[in-house]
Formats: sequence, structure tokens, C-alpha cells
Amino acid sequence: QVQLVESGGGLAQAGGSLRLSCAASGRTFSSYLMGWFRQAPGKEREFVAASSGSGTSTYWADSVKGRFTISRDNAKNTAYLQMNSLKPEDTAVYYCAAGPEYSDYLPPKPSAYHYWGQGTQVTVSS
Repeated sequence: QVQLVESGGGLAQAGGSLRLSCAASGRTFSSYLMGWFRQAPGKEREFVAASSGSGTSTYWADSVKGRFTISRDNAKNTAYLQMNSLKPEDTAVYYCAAGPEYSDYLPPKPSAYHYWGQGTQVTVSS
């Protein structure tokens, strides 16, 4: 029902910035919870941030709080992850994901999200 396409990954130096985009199909984008996750080689998929359908409620993992910003433009059916002050440990494949909204809850678990993008590689050099 929802298809997600990520872009914006690449190489960055420590302390630098990248902005990831996630373009979604469909006319009901604003009704979906949007999440960002990342997965480094040999590690489990890790929650990064989530946004409510309207974008007015957001939640970040402690590891990225204060450095990353999640946003969305529902008119363009696009979600964004602005990554600032990048660290080498941020290196991972980043995924956007969509799922049903929950009342007053932004789940940090991958299982809460039903649709996933293909992932985009982010590499941060020291």
C-alpha cells in the first residue's frame, strides 16, 4: 500500500551533515507514523527517530538527540532526516519506515512499522 524510496546517503566527515529523504507513494501519507532506523554491519536494526502523521510529535533515540532532526512534508509525501554533527559510529544503512499511528505513542521498535524503504548507506569518516 505504501512504497518508500530513500535518497541522500553518502560520505561525510566527522562533524559534518547529511540530509536523508524518503519519498512515499499514496494519498494517505499524512495518516502514517514515520520512523527512521539504521543498521550497521553485524548489528541489529536500531531506532533513530519517529514522527507522527502530522509531524507535530517527534521522538529521537538518545544516541542522536540534539544532532538529528526528523521532519516531513505531507504535501510532497516526503519525510526527512537531517543529520548534523555526524560521528563515525553513525555509519550504517539508514531506513525510513511507515506504520499506523498510535495514540500518544511513537514506537521505537521495527515491528511497529509495516513499510520500509530500501535503505541508503551513510558512511562517516573520522
